[in-house]
Amino acid sequence: MNKNYVMAIVLSMVVLIGFMFVQTKFFPPAPVEQPVENSSGAAAGSAEQTESAAAATSTVPVNLGGYKIEEADDAASVAEQTYTISTKKVKVTFTNRGGDIISYELLDHPDIDTGKGVELADNISAVNRSCALSFGMAENAIIDDVFSVKQLGDLSIGFFKTYHLKNTDGSDNSFTLIKQYTFDPGEYMFKLDVIIDGITAGSLNFNGASYTLRTSPQIGPHFDRKVDRYESRSFITWDGEKSKKIVMGDKTYKSWDKQISWAGIAGKYFMSVAVPEHAGNIGKVWYSTNIEKGNYANAQALLVRNPISGQSVQDTYYMYFGPRSEKEVTGYNTVDGNAWKLSGVKLTEGLQTSGFLSWLEAILKWMMEMIYKVIPNWGVSIIIMTIILKMLMFPLTKKSAMGTLKMQELQPKMSAIQEKYKNQPQVLQQETAKLYKEAGYNPVSGCLPMLFTFVVLFAMYNLFNNYFEFRGASFIKGWIPDLSRGDSIYRLGTTLPFIGSDIRILPIIYLISQLLFGKITGNGGTATGSNANQMKLMMYGMPIFFFFIFYNAPAGLLLFWTVSNIVQMLQQLAVNKMMAGKKAEAAPAKTKKGSEIIKKFPSGKGKK
Repeated sequence: MNKNYVMAIVLSMVVLIGFMFVQTKFFPPAPVEQPVENSSGAAAGSAEQTESAAAATSTVPVNLGGYKIEEADDAASVAEQTYTISTKKVKVTFTNRGGDIISYELLDHPDIDTGKGVELADNISAVNRSCALSFGMAENAIIDDVFSVKQLGDLSIGFFKTYHLKNTDGSDNSFTLIKQYTFDPGEYMFKLDVIIDGITAGSLNFNGASYTLRTSPQIGPHFDRKVDRYESRSFITWDGEKSKKIVMGDKTYKSWDKQISWAGIAGKYFMSVAVPEHAGNIGKVWYSTNIEKGNYANAQALLVRNPISGQSVQDTYYMYFGPRSEKEVTGYNTVDGNAWKLSGVKLTEGLQTSGFLSWLEAILKWMMEMIYKVIPNWGVSIIIMTIILKMLMFPLTKKSAMGTLKMQELQPKMSAIQEKYKNQPQVLQQETAKLYKEAGYNPVSGCLPMLFTFVVLFAMYNLFNNYFEFRGASFIKGWIPDLSRGDSIYRLGTTLPFIGSDIRILPIIYLISQLLFGKITGNGGTATGSNANQMKLMMYGMPIFFFFIFYNAPAGLLLFWTVSNIVQMLQQLAVNKMMAGKKAEAAPAKTKKGSEIIKKFPSGKGKK
């Protein structure tokens, strides 16, 4: 390794460490605000926070198109309380303040950090709750009045309140607002009926909308964008023909003006989606990552209902708050697949896929699931499937590797041609083509196997990074208890950029395998000058760069990359041995030919 290369690596590390120091010193990660349990087990803010937020928030929406809501009936006679409904799948806690959900716990999917079920009604506050309504447009404050309650059975509950409205012209309007929730024992999806009855004026129109329905302010597990680069929050929607996924940035508040069949928010493993029974009633959808509580941003969809005509209306929404898993959402495509007898909902359009490579991802998933049935360990399944795929791809890998070695053999001649014809580009091109033809080398033949390999690796990357079954799946107890997260042998008392707060072993193994693979392939072995330095930088510098990029990657993904490197090293050794054999076969032929010439001309001189 020459001095210039060493200096390049040292300078790269100095820059990286300097960047990490500056970011840690001047841009420290924000502290995570943990939810506090209230008396009914619901996640909520502290009493001081709730009181302060309630005092700062008006219960009257900001823009009702001239209407003013007067004091509702029974406002003083109903006390604020919480109510709980539990099924085999979820535990849901309601407040009669607005008739909203303040906790939606998935019982069969524990949160690895808290030990409880994953909370899909996250970031609840006095100004924003799950399934909250606001009169009029999306920017209006949520309804914060205390409702009367009617328990309709073990799996259904209703909240209702009568409102009186007065227009600026003195006309009156009144109606009863009802929110009714119905659950099924074996479903993550529940039904929400919004009923507005007895509209005395014959219509309900607050400046172009009747009301806005919200999903949860945020979905769990707790999401820290600065720490978890492999997690995100996306706005997802489907219009009956095409789906759309928009990764949400910070402090976003945008509208989606196109028609929808459903809309919601998705994380890596969970999603909350609102499916209106009559999608044509929805005029506009908004998605928001506004910060309303502490420094934890929302990730929320808001559906704006068009103005209502008539004396009563019943709007039904099917709310899916559950795993972003094909196994769970496929049933909503057919009537017999779900308890609500829905069909064609296509929640599968909200899954994370490789796009045009989704067919290949499906094949890889099927292979891995078949292996899992024989050996019920997802880590072992990853290893076996990676080995099988590398074996199947070996002919292409061999062709590409031998092409690379061939190119290395031609490198000295290439350098000579480039030097000789450096000022004659047309001649240089002709001589290069001539050299390739004489050597029997086709540069395109080496690229096509690499391209195919890249396509397969891309599909596998998406599969291993998003496959729901990896969540909570143990590979080796005590080392990799969860393939969806990075391994950890020790937790630091601080958080470092790129590194985070955990000491991990798997990224180090990956780095070693990548460096060994580069060494065995012998990249740049015959290159000279600046080309040699560039090749060495690629061989040693890139693995170090990717070490930091992949340091906090899911263990399942890193396991795949590491095993892939190890298998490819073995394959490369086999290719190198084949090439050495071919060189050995060619050497005696050249020696023999040289000996015959010497015998023919002992004096070393040819005939004149």
